[in-house]
Amino acid sequence: MTNPIADLNTLLASMSPELQPGVYVYATVPFTYDLGNIVPLATFREREGLTIILEEGDASRAGIPPLFRAAWITLTVHSDLQAVGLTAAFATALGRANVSCNVVAAAYHDHIFVPIESADAAMVALQQLQRDGL
Repeated sequence: MTNPIADLNTLLASMSPELQPGVYVYATVPFTYDLGNIVPLATFREREGLTIILEEGDASRAGIPPLFRAAWITLTVHSDLQAVGLTAAFATALGRANVSCNVVAAAYHDHIFVPIESADAAMVALQQLQRDGL
């Protein structure tokens, strides 16, 4: 296991974005909803209900309407949860490419969800950021 990286220049040079296969959706369900056999990729408890990120097929089979269809990009660098500037840097690069992004920071990596139709443009923008830096 690698040590987390906090230095912004090192993070950018090492971020190595990886497009995950499949289509993912953001959806919401009531707190009392029984997820049954569904294993969400991520959940977040909000005042209004439980936000879930899951594979599109799982949502469809469960009759859960999607709010947002997304491609999932993982920055494979082991980023420190206290690192400053990485999210701002890649969000700016994606914004310049006219790509919206929704970010999940996990213990080891940052995960970026972009509109499914913008996946290729997002990868180009992220690879350019890695190559050129700030």
